[in-house]
Amino acid sequence: MNQVLAAESVAPAANGRIQVTEVGMRDGLQIESRLIPAEQKIDLLNDMIASGISHIEVTSFVSPKAVPQLADAEQVIGGIRRREDTYLMALVPNLRAAERAANTSVDGGVLLCSASETHNRKNLNRGIDESIAAFGEVAACLRAAGIEPLGGLAVVFGCPFEGDVPVRDVLRLAQSYADLGIHHVTLGDTTGMATPVNVRNVIRTLRGELPDIDITLHLHNTRGVGLANVLVGLEEGVRRFDASVGGLGGCPFAAGATGNICTEDLVYLLQESGYETGIDLDKAIAVAHKMERLLEKPLAGQVMRAGPRLALHAADAVRTAAG
Repeated sequence: MNQVLAAESVAPAANGRIQVTEVGMRDGLQIESRLIPAEQKIDLLNDMIASGISHIEVTSFVSPKAVPQLADAEQVIGGIRRREDTYLMALVPNLRAAERAANTSVDGGVLLCSASETHNRKNLNRGIDESIAAFGEVAACLRAAGIEPLGGLAVVFGCPFEGDVPVRDVLRLAQSYADLGIHHVTLGDTTGMATPVNVRNVIRTLRGELPDIDITLHLHNTRGVGLANVLVGLEEGVRRFDASVGGLGGCPFAAGATGNICTEDLVYLLQESGYETGIDLDKAIAVAHKMERLLEKPLAGQVMRAGPRLALHAADAVRTAAG
């Protein structure tokens, strides 16, 4: 009995620092029909930075015709108030996008390719081999501007058009990035088809074949197992995770796409598990509520509703059972 009480009174052990990258301003807004003006986006981004979020995927240099919500990329980036640790990223799916990024202050440019042929053609309007062939000039353009090229892979854990994606196909694309000296690779669960089993399998395969790759997990909560997959990633040594304010998100070019794992829910899970994030949870929750007001619809986050675990309430604020 005494041992049980002692164990319950001990705070979680320090498990190290986790990098949480906020992607809601790109992946979250790209699927929204309600356009948020650039000034309001900048205000949200500055609040995110003030909450302690250091890494943010702020936008995409995709064609404004394809994703009108992100047509203001340059204006948004130009209005952000940085801190010393701020690292801004943007999606650069082609050379034209890289050339636009080169004229901004972004720190990282995310190259992108899907692990399935059908999704790559839907999402990027080209085949996988065409995407791989273009990686070199895109990376060179970014490096010439002092921007770090980063690797992004979509539908890694399953494609809504083709089903299961062979891990060898994921490995081939990760190798293509590694051949260009790109060692930060994000594994995207574009429509929430990841499970604890296939997450573990992909991570172990990549680590076994490409041990120098630094993996980021980009998970969606489409089928309710997003945070379960985070726990598997943590067990496998992953220390970088993408998340979206309020659980916003989804690919406009994939059937059945819904939101990312929620930033506030992820931060809560990590902090309650003994990990450091550098993020003030209360401030992150406030950002989620602001986003909710701007979009004029309820968001999917749970911690933004319930608050932190020890957010207590006055006893007289709740009625007492009668009888």
